[in-house]
Amino acid sequence: MNWLGHLIILPILLPFVTAAALIPIDERRRILKGSLSFGATLVLLLTGTALMIASATAQDNGSLVYQLGNWAAPYGIVLVVDRLSAMMITLTTLMALCAQMFSMARWHKAGPHFHTLFQFMLVGVNGAFLTGDLFNLFVFFEIMLAASYGLMLHGSGPVRVKAGLHYIAINLAASSLFLIGVSLIYGASGTLNMADLALRIPDLSAENRMLLEAGAAVLGVAFLVKAGMWPLGFWLPQAYSAATPPVAAMFAILTKVGVYILLRLSLLLFGNEAGTSAGFGQGVLLYGGLLTVTFGTIGVMASQAMGRLASYYVLISSGSLMAAIGLGITGVIPGTLFYLISSTLGICAFFLLIDLVERARDAGADVLAVTMEAYGDGDDDEAEKEVGAAVPGTMAVLGICFVACTMLMAGLPPLSGFVAKFAILHGLFASLGENAPITAAQWTFVALLILSGLAALIALNRVGIRTFWNSIEGTVPRVRLIEITPVLVLLAACGFLTLQSGHALRYLQDTATALSQPQIYIGSVRDAVPVVSHGGS
Repeated sequence: MNWLGHLIILPILLPFVTAAALIPIDERRRILKGSLSFGATLVLLLTGTALMIASATAQDNGSLVYQLGNWAAPYGIVLVVDRLSAMMITLTTLMALCAQMFSMARWHKAGPHFHTLFQFMLVGVNGAFLTGDLFNLFVFFEIMLAASYGLMLHGSGPVRVKAGLHYIAINLAASSLFLIGVSLIYGASGTLNMADLALRIPDLSAENRMLLEAGAAVLGVAFLVKAGMWPLGFWLPQAYSAATPPVAAMFAILTKVGVYILLRLSLLLFGNEAGTSAGFGQGVLLYGGLLTVTFGTIGVMASQAMGRLASYYVLISSGSLMAAIGLGITGVIPGTLFYLISSTLGICAFFLLIDLVERARDAGADVLAVTMEAYGDGDDDEAEKEVGAAVPGTMAVLGICFVACTMLMAGLPPLSGFVAKFAILHGLFASLGENAPITAAQWTFVALLILSGLAALIALNRVGIRTFWNSIEGTVPRVRLIEITPVLVLLAACGFLTLQSGHALRYLQDTATALSQPQIYIGSVRDAVPVVSHGGS
């Protein structure tokens, strides 16, 4: 195996080693710990980019397989890289890099072992994207959740602790369901390797098929909790809005882990070749996703605080992705993946921006602003406004970033949010034949995709006017370069995605083609042979 083959394990091994190395370093040396963590994440970003290139140039859209312990599947543990997993690793590490840079201004001082927990969370997230069997998916899922528990409580405070305890309780319940579902699937099929499981499903007896589908349903509930499907995602707005800004920004990818697994398993295990189990759970994804978008849209319109607004938009994004997957149309997948990238980057940037914008605002300013709009402030004299010491143009830069986030989240042209929604709608209508009329559920999906963007536009405009044009405090926040740079990098990534949308959609089209042909994934895993050393026979 050449050096490129060993890159597959690096997104798991490097953050694990980095986290272990950071533990014995004294907490007072936070700059050193932050620098080591940041450097490791930068290497991960380069690794993810290399894996994307390698997967894009793989023969016949095949996957790259790494056999741990040099044992072949289905008995050995395998890591699998294809276009989708490489893309998700690159997206995750880019967000992690920006969140870490932002935290090094002050937030990593709010509690112990911040960078260690951050690296352990990367171990779990990257492992979930790379693993080729369900049991190790459970292991990496637990590593991700265990680290997120500590990060959720980072910074303490009664609001954060209360939201954190709810977050922990709900996710522990989801983990229990995960383990039950995996056990049922193994009892029905005798394997947990995804490729081997996909081969066995069509030949299962009626009794075992019923047991497997029951296990898949229980397993799906665990993923739907993490993805935030209504009503299982009731915990999400409170938890995400209470987390510290860099943690909330990074949590935006955690819901996408659930969406990724749902997409992967629905097409691999329950695709057209799954026999009578083909399409299992698509209706739940479709209608549950539509309800989630509706709930998120109502929440966005009702939110006065920017943190809760961003949290409800996470539900809109996640619900749109689940509904698009539930449509069961291959032509929609490229636009769906484009929307996943664009919306996740936009949400991450917005969570970081909120901290900068609200830094000079008093607690309860949003509620006070609503009251003043309704009843007036009772004073026509212009109050003397205190001008804080800040770099020139701070509010202008923050305002431009806010407008860019608004355009991304609302799906306005010409940024990538508009391209994503246009690609989804184009894929939907182009996939329908002349004699196949669009269904009521599909029309509902189209309407909600547009209306949710309109709701986000109205809510963000309302908040933006209060913050930048009619601010009660009138102060200018202090913003450091290390804090605004991550926001600009994330928005620049969205701008680059817009300019290169043609190349990106071609990459995602090939990704969707490979996902819709599970035999490509199965063949790559089953045909991978153990490495023979030069000294062996």
